[in-house]
Amino acid sequence: MSSTSRNVIPTEDEVRKAIIELKKGNPASGVAKIHSLLLHANSSWTVSEKRVRKILQSEGLINSDPGTPNSTTNIIHPSFRLNKSLDVNKWTNRVEVKYFDAIKGKGLVAKENIAKGDVLWKEDPFILAPEWEIYDLQHLSEACSFCSCIIRDHSPLHISCEASTTATPCTARYCNRLCRLQAEKVHPLLCSARNPASVPLLAFARDAQWMALHALAQCTSRLLLASQQDAATFDLDWEVVQGLAELGMEERAQCLREQGLEPDRENWRRAFELYLQAFKEPRTPAEQKKLARVLKKPISEELQKFTFEYQAFLRGLGRMSLNLEAHGGLYRLHSHLNHSCTPNVSIRHLDQRTALSRITVIAKEDFEIGQELLITYTNPQSSLRDRRRRLSEWGFGPCRCERCVTEEKVWKESDSNTQEADDLADQLKAGLGVL
Repeated sequence: MSSTSRNVIPTEDEVRKAIIELKKGNPASGVAKIHSLLLHANSSWTVSEKRVRKILQSEGLINSDPGTPNSTTNIIHPSFRLNKSLDVNKWTNRVEVKYFDAIKGKGLVAKENIAKGDVLWKEDPFILAPEWEIYDLQHLSEACSFCSCIIRDHSPLHISCEASTTATPCTARYCNRLCRLQAEKVHPLLCSARNPASVPLLAFARDAQWMALHALAQCTSRLLLASQQDAATFDLDWEVVQGLAELGMEERAQCLREQGLEPDRENWRRAFELYLQAFKEPRTPAEQKKLARVLKKPISEELQKFTFEYQAFLRGLGRMSLNLEAHGGLYRLHSHLNHSCTPNVSIRHLDQRTALSRITVIAKEDFEIGQELLITYTNPQSSLRDRRRRLSEWGFGPCRCERCVTEEKVWKESDSNTQEADDLADQLKAGLGVL
């Protein structure tokens, strides 16, 4: 395209009419797609994506920009359930679960005065889908397949997967006997020797670097294996998963579409096919027999619907993404923590030589009784707009923490001047042929 091909700044009416027509013909398209279609259809026009967004918003064709501080139109939000069997005292007697409302859901509050720097609790994961660097070390037998600690050195305490043979190898290796025993809650259905049908699913998750898919595989394996035990064992694990905050992938797609992003449903479907292949319908008779040896008891109809229906699979992916700690662990108590852009607790991995996946929760300030414990779901160094846009991707409304309220006030005071400057900048860029 020549440098003079985009040198016309159309009038507001021209742009508005063109955008409305494009949106009618492409109702599912977001801002970025409509902008692209507009420029393709009008090759001489210079129109910024921001201008397209403003017109779409003014016509009510999309919700207000979730990144703008005064946006309140996002009505999609995660659903919440209380885990009535959760015994917080197993970890700490200094905090308790509190239910706030149907929008905010649950959270953790202080039961007593807490001093800055206090260790509030330590917690091991319910399941672990570690960062890919650690995952690769596990596959090289250089990290514990349960707790993820590095075990490059050889020790008589280290134990390999008991199902591994020369003909059907499994690379899983454990720090000690305790880790190996604990791994039996998850590993058998993800073991390349005991359930080779799981290998393509895990390889797909690794190639796509899809942590939520890997976590869902871990979680599904734990639930299915628990169903083979007594009812009390299964009920405890079932309550943990049922109690997690949930926003399905389709619901999340509605949030993302407002930002001009479209979901990759082809990848969703491919992942679901491999997921069914791993846990329900292996491709070959030999793989089917191996799966049947692990899952000897029939799976209840309720668990099958929760696990093997496509929409349930998408909800499971969303559930993992919402609740995973940054390094890939899913924790019973940690998953109750709500967000603030100025968090008052920090999550640390301090036991790196003995329990890398164990988290330590530390107070960053003094707490009074009833004060809520808060972490951050976003990068606290990001701008107000970027933080709110990131939160909106998961159905969270605008953050109203003290920091956001202060920054919003400053933003509103400067917005009109900034908008005028941005419009002028667009016109100057158009004149230079760089927009």
